Amino acid sequence: MRILIASLLAGITLAGSVPSGRAQGLDYGSVNGIQAIVGDAIITFQQVQLFAAPGLDFLDRQYRNRPEYRQKQLELINDSLKALVRRQLILQDFNASGFNLPESIIDEIVQDKIKQQYNDRLQFNKYLQRRGITFDTFRKEVRDQLVETEMTRKFVPDPIISPHKVELFYQEHLSEFRVGDQVKLRMISRNQPAGEAPGMARRMTEEILSQLRDGASFAQMAEVYSEGSLRSQGGLTGWQDTSAITKPLQDAVLKLKPGAYSEVIETPDTCYLVFLEDKKPAHDQPLSEVRENIEGRLKRQERTRLDDKWIKRLQAKTWVRFFSTAEDPVGSLTNEPRFAGQV
Repeated sequence: MRILIASLLAGITLAGSVPSGRAQGLDYGSVNGIQAIVGDAIITFQQVQLFAAPGLDFLDRQYRNRPEYRQKQLELINDSLKALVRRQLILQDFNASGFNLPESIIDEIVQDKIKQQYNDRLQFNKYLQRRGITFDTFRKEVRDQLVETEMTRKFVPDPIISPHKVELFYQEHLSEFRVGDQVKLRMISRNQPAGEAPGMARRMTEEILSQLRDGASFAQMAEVYSEGSLRSQGGLTGWQDTSAITKPLQDAVLKLKPGAYSEVIETPDTCYLVFLEDKKPAHDQPLSEVRENIEGRLKRQERTRLDDKWIKRLQAKTWVRFFSTAEDPVGSLTNEPRFAGQV
């Protein structure tokens, strides 16, 4: 039972605190306004906002002062509403089909979530207060997500992709697996200290270069003297397209042969030394390198197709109505009743 509970918990996530709709630039009227009706269930804007809360917080941090901020908010609200409609379709099919979920399992999952995510019951109660929900509401969220997860697992099985499909996809999309000239580098960087006389970084880099000429290991020198983020890896960058390297470094790298290092490369703020570990000419990645990537991609496509097919079957027997608002957060949906499959 503990293994089952752990596997179920892994697929369950709950929304965080509720972001202020107006603070986020969202003004859709009352948060209790009805956004959709699915069979006998009502979805309010508050429910949509709760569902979208983590994404809205991310958008607020990343896009607040960018022109696409508003559009991304609307798209997220729209996607969140559709996800909640999907969940209601599944929940109602679960109930109509006479499936049963033991209450003891739900109680055990709830208790495990409280132990995993909160230090004690007091912290958990504060979390409920911040969200403005009761324990029963929290428990219902856990149950609904568990039902959705298990029903999806039952009706959308993990697809099996044959080797032939992978090979066919590779041949048909060969251009996607074509890479340009690549190099594997080690780098030593020294930043010009703020407030110091110009040339300090160059003098230090030239001293490092002198030690390299005397036989010092480039990797060891990078670990000791480099101020770059790759210092702990001995300055090793891994394979990268030559075209993606900044111009001053690229010019130096193109002159090197594997096993050689550059002279000091100076930019306004930093001085560099570059060592060319290896290089590869432009080529098509072999199927052996990309097979796993292709298989994962085809699995996601097939899983989406199977999920859409399943949800359409549920839509065909469930009445759904959307309600647009002045702000129209769900993409110009009319308020005419329709089946969800007609959205």
